[in-house]
Amino acid sequence: MFVLLPGSSSTQISAPSANRVLPAATVAASPVQPPAPSGNKSGDSSFVIGNDDVLEINVWKEPDFSSKSIQVRSDGKISLPLVGEVQAAGLTPVQLEQDLTTKLRNYITKPEVTVMVEQINSKKFNILGQVAKPGSYSLALAPTVVDAIAIAGGPRDFAKQKSIYVLRQSPGGVQNRIAFNYKDFLKGKTQNVKLEPRDTIVVP
Repeated sequence: MFVLLPGSSSTQISAPSANRVLPAATVAASPVQPPAPSGNKSGDSSFVIGNDDVLEINVWKEPDFSSKSIQVRSDGKISLPLVGEVQAAGLTPVQLEQDLTTKLRNYITKPEVTVMVEQINSKKFNILGQVAKPGSYSLALAPTVVDAIAIAGGPRDFAKQKSIYVLRQSPGGVQNRIAFNYKDFLKGKTQNVKLEPRDTIVVP
């Protein structure tokens, strides 16, 4: 590199050699601190935990109190180290966080609890009859009748596609029957039906 100084002749200043070892920086980089949990920790606050759902519970900076892949038992409870059995079914993730935070104050000064739903197994429906793969499926995978038929492998050759129906039990215990014409849906003549937990789709 050449630098012209006023009133002087050209002076050549050599660039640092590629093999020259430069002095190390005198200021050390600040250690990276792990981020604190964010305020919005549980996703959809309206979701209600149910039996068989799989949860991940994280207590910030406390790995001994954190657990992954905890399945809610048939009695609606989960088991955690030291805390013991805790009711989970019927609560939202935020409500469970608050409950665990209260219980953990016996062991931790300021517990920061995050509850995440790893897998939704409680919200299921059944599909029966003339489909390739009848059975029980999660609503998270198939929220509508058409989605349910697709995930079950589609209707068989001799299925009565105009006579499909959904059996749904009301809160009062009365079973309602919702008709669905699959062929009309494919022609754009009827709307899809949104499924609810414990619905049963019958493909005759």
